[in-house]
This record gives sequence, structure tokens and C-alpha cells, in this order.
Amino acid sequence: MSEAIGSGDGPAARSHTVHATGRQKLVGHLAMLAFSALVAGSFSFGALAAPHVGPAALNAVRFAIGTALMGAAAWLVLRGRVPPPRAPWRFLLLGALMAVFFVTMFVALRLTDPVSTGAVFTLMPLMAAGFGRLFLGQVPRPVVLASLALAGAGALWVIFGGELAALLAFDVGRGEMIFFVGVACHAAYAPLVRRLNRGEPVIAFTFWTLLATGLWIALYGAGEIAATGWGDLPAVVWAAILYLAVFTTAGTFFLLQFATLRLPASKVLAYNYLTPSLVILYEGLLGHGWASGAVLAGAAITVAGLALLALAPDG
Repeated sequence: MSEAIGSGDGPAARSHTVHATGRQKLVGHLAMLAFSALVAGSFSFGALAAPHVGPAALNAVRFAIGTALMGAAAWLVLRGRVPPPRAPWRFLLLGALMAVFFVTMFVALRLTDPVSTGAVFTLMPLMAAGFGRLFLGQVPRPVVLASLALAGAGALWVIFGGELAALLAFDVGRGEMIFFVGVACHAAYAPLVRRLNRGEPVIAFTFWTLLATGLWIALYGAGEIAATGWGDLPAVVWAAILYLAVFTTAGTFFLLQFATLRLPASKVLAYNYLTPSLVILYEGLLGHGWASGAVLAGAAITVAGLALLALAPDG
């Protein structure tokens, strides 16, 4: 017995490994809960800034500030030893995927409405499950797929305001197809983070990915950035940019990559289903009114689906 324990293969060692793995999965789920809460808050702040600045300019600045903050954090946490970007193509690829997502989202919103883009967005977790199988060999169990379907149905019900007629009237047009490409890129991003990570600290990996994403967006929006009167922007725009830069750029990128290294891609991106329900919660708490009972029921279904997903084996 002493020999088995000493070799690290005994029951005690295996039990310690199981508990350690369980803790890592738990913190992965908690990270994605925080991710969802931060993303939901960005809708209110983004709405304040939207009338005053173009989307490409806003995103370029938020990524510039977010990248600078993440770089400073990496410098402090790693005590000035931020590893250089080995195989930089990895970060350029990941950055391109996220840049395509952000750009197509704003392009789509010019061609269609937020409800339609939200409906397309609900395809992401199931697409992530497919990419997880393609890139990592992750095969979701039936209970995971069922939980995804349940949570997705609840999210769709919330997005369409609990009205069956609105859901049935959903039409796939040019804007929806453009955003579908962006959603596919975002879905591929999560499993590729795990596939392309070569043991770098998460904070350093996040920094280089943020930098690459910001560069791609800046290239896309160079004309809009140059044409923006930055000195004339009201204070509310800068407040929104700071929130987006700190919490929904640096913060969410870090949380997403942290969780991706601990959970299957399908489970990670399923937490996006919580965003519509959390927006409803925030709007109610801010005194902007509560949603109807039918919409709240959809939110409850989403939460139930995600609870089942969190408890389901990874497979």
C-alpha cells in the first residue's frame, strides 16, 4: 500500500485528482456565470454610446484600452516576464475569428433587427459542440445536447418576447446570414483556444489574443476611426467605453479562455443563453419595468436547462 501511495497511483492519489478536477470544473462554471453577467451589463452601456460614435471606432478603442489593461496586468502578475508570442499565427487566427464576430454583428444590425440577430446567436452553443468534436474529439452526451436544446428554447422564447407569432414570423435574410458567419467564428474560437494553447499562462494568452483582435478591428474600421471627432464625444461615451474595455473586453476574454481550458466548448458557450434573461433582470432592477410572465417563464426554462448542463457529465 505504501508503495502505491508513494508512486502516486493509489486510491488517495486518485481521489485527490478527482477532487482537483471537480474544483477546476466548478471554477470554470463560475467564470462563465461572471462572463454572462458582464456581457449582459454591456447592453445598457452600449445603448448609451451608440448614438454618438460608430461601432468600429467604439470597438477599436475598447480593444486598445482593454489590451493595455490586460498587458499591464500580465506584467504585474508574471513579474515582468510576459512570454513572447510563440507561433504568432495562433493569436492572429483567434483574433481574426473574434474580429469577424464583432464586425458581422454590427453589419447585421444595420440590415436586420436585434431580435433576429439574437435568434441566430442561440445557434452558437450547438455549433460549438460540433467544433469541439471536430477540433478536440469532444463528443457531448445526449443529456448535454438535450440541456442545450432546452436552454436554447428558453432563450429563444425570451428573445421573441414570449410571442409565438413573432417566433413563427422569423425570416432568414441577408443580415441573418452575415451574422451566422460571425457566430460560426465565435463557436470555433472556444475549442481552438484549448487546441492552440501551448502551456502559456492564461493572462498572457489573453493579452496576445486581445491585441490581435484589436488589430484586425482597427484595420477594418480605420476610416471610421479617423473620421471620429474624439474630442467632441460626451462623457457618457467614455464611461461606456471604459466599462466595455475593462469588463466586456479584458474581463470576458480572460474568463472565456480560463473556462475553455477547464470545460467542453459546448458547456462554455451555453452560458450565452443567460444573457437575455440577465438583461431582463438588470432592466427590472434599474426600474425600467419587468417583462411579462410568459417571458419570465422562458428565462426560468433557460436557467433550468443550464443547471442540467452544469450537472451533466462531460462525456
